[in-house]
Amino acid sequence: MPEKSRLRRSISRWASSTDQHARDLRKTYADDGLNRIGEAPDRERVRLRGTLRTVTLRPRGGVPALEAELDDGTGSIVVVWLGRRRISGIAPGRSLEIQGRIGQHDGQRIMYNPRYELMP
Repeated sequence: MPEKSRLRRSISRWASSTDQHARDLRKTYADDGLNRIGEAPDRERVRLRGTLRTVTLRPRGGVPALEAELDDGTGSIVVVWLGRRRISGIAPGRSLEIQGRIGQHDGQRIMYNPRYELMP
C-alpha cells in the first residue's frame, strides 16, 4: 500500500507542475492585441505569441520544411516554414510572435509560413 501512495504523490506533483507551467505561459503571453492559441479562429488573420516546444526538420512533398510547435498555455499550434532547413534564432524554448492564418491538416491546427518576430 505505501508504494501506491508514493506513486500517487509523484503523479500529483508532476501534474501540478505541468498545470503551473501552463498557468505561467498564459500569464506571460496575456496581451490585449493578441489571440490565444486555444481560442484563435481558423482561416482568419491572427497574432499569436508563445514558446517553441519543439523544432524539427520535416520534408513535405520533397521540399524541406522547418516545423515547430508553439504553446501559450491555452493550446498549441504547429508552425511550418516551407523551403527552409533552419532559421536563425528558431529553437526550442524561444519565445516567438507569429502572424498568419490557422488551417487544419490531418486534424491538427497548423500555420504555414507565418510572419514571425523573436521575443526577448
